Amino acid sequence: MTTLYGITNCDTVKRARAWLDEQGVAYRYHDFKKDGVPEAELDRWLDAPGWEALVNRRGTTWRRLDDPTRAAVVDRASARTVLLANPSLIKRPVVNWGPKAGVTTGFDATQWKGYAV
Repeated sequence: MTTLYGITNCDTVKRARAWLDEQGVAYRYHDFKKDGVPEAELDRWLDAPGWEALVNRRGTTWRRLDDPTRAAVVDRASARTVLLANPSLIKRPVVNWGPKAGVTTGFDATQWKGYAV
């Protein structure tokens, strides 16, 4: 089963959920704010697609971090620490398409068409 991870009030997550519904893709929704960040999943995401893809450096959460905290995000371990402390910093949505298909970050309808079969 496909699992979509995100934050309910995120516009990108809203668009992603609407797209999945339109495509008839069954999925489970996991809200970071209500359900927390699943640490075992986060560890897998840090490996693939990788910590660089998970850290949203464009959002307001990143800009609100102090300079030393931002400067300290340089590898998998430091990214893990800051992402657990700041779930809104995770690039959304994160979608686990299943064991064979893998995980994606962000919403890209063109890319997702390959997964939504």
